[in-house]
Amino acid sequence: MGAELSTGQRVARARRRLGWDQAQLAAAVGRSVSWVSKVETGRLPLDRMSVVGQLAEALDIEVIELTGQPYRHDSSELDSGHAAIPGLRLALQQATMPGGAVLLGGIEPPSLADISVRVEAAERLRQDAKFTALGDVLPQILRDLIVACDVADGDDLARAESLMLRASHMARVSSNLLGHHDLGWSAVQRELVAAERAESPALRAAARWDLCGVWLYEGEVAAARDMALRALDDLEPDLSTADEKIRSLWGAMHLRAAVAWSRLWDRTEAESHLAEARRVAANLPADGNVFQTQFNAVNAEIHSVEVSLELGHPRDVLSRSELVDVMHIASGERQSHFWVCTAAGQMMNGKAEAAAVSILQADAVAPQHVRNRPVARNLVDDLRSANRNARTEEIRRLAGHMKLS
Repeated sequence: MGAELSTGQRVARARRRLGWDQAQLAAAVGRSVSWVSKVETGRLPLDRMSVVGQLAEALDIEVIELTGQPYRHDSSELDSGHAAIPGLRLALQQATMPGGAVLLGGIEPPSLADISVRVEAAERLRQDAKFTALGDVLPQILRDLIVACDVADGDDLARAESLMLRASHMARVSSNLLGHHDLGWSAVQRELVAAERAESPALRAAARWDLCGVWLYEGEVAAARDMALRALDDLEPDLSTADEKIRSLWGAMHLRAAVAWSRLWDRTEAESHLAEARRVAANLPADGNVFQTQFNAVNAEIHSVEVSLELGHPRDVLSRSELVDVMHIASGERQSHFWVCTAAGQMMNGKAEAAAVSILQADAVAPQHVRNRPVARNLVDDLRSANRNARTEEIRRLAGHMKLS
């Protein structure tokens, strides 16, 4: 039953478990009793993860207790990728277990060249948030890499561990977006091991970038901020090499820091990191995607929209979204993320019909991404209750696909 509660109902449940009344929760988060009442009754949607995180911290619970993740459905057609989780869980357990290769029974791995081709194909599925298709291939890739990393040495070891990091990153993203955050942590642990075994500053930065992602999903925003700042300090001496990977990771880490600071409602710091990321992106390829970070100028602007949303500045969300050339980023997940943020900003500005158009566009681009995102689900639930418009029936159908009661 808990999975079918609204976010507001979950807030009320956690509050009552503490023995608090609405006035006590309001005082804990610096809001009015009226605000708490509207949140709990669904009259005020929780459209920012910064607010969800603040409530979770005040109530001393994990973020997923408020979001209700993972979201499961009654049919495989609507399951949005969760059917792949058991196989992915086993593969990650084997990948992070000492001596995991022995447990696989002496499998002869394919060549690294063969695995590399499969990793690249899987990365395209990951970028488009096609979790079901990704789940069909990723566990076997991980198992092959477990053995490959066990037997490789010299240059082959660095290459095998680099592939393991890329595969583990896909496992991390899938796990977090689907709401299985324990698996996201397991995946990033293997990335950190890969970076150390390969003795690569670039891989170490990529793993830390992903670790920031895990903590942002879990609502551990201060930890994500601190890791981003530490990683930037460690990367700075290597900037003089003019290595494109290092500069891309430097920029991507600034975007992580910008999001973290925005969820801590520090506009000055968030905008400062965003400005540095924009500066770096302007001198890198327009289609940059080092270690699947999608670090490029378009993604920097998508982050600017997200930062404005988390800071609670809906007018900036709309003005910035107008400047994003979203079709020029080769990632359905990033495009969908942009449309969700834009829809939330439009709703905050009282533009319900425009918000409906945007959220439907997000779902058309990457449905498995949208249907697993707490903010998107809260937005669809709110739109379903808003005044009727030309998109009302489509929103109701989407709510049905999301199994929103």
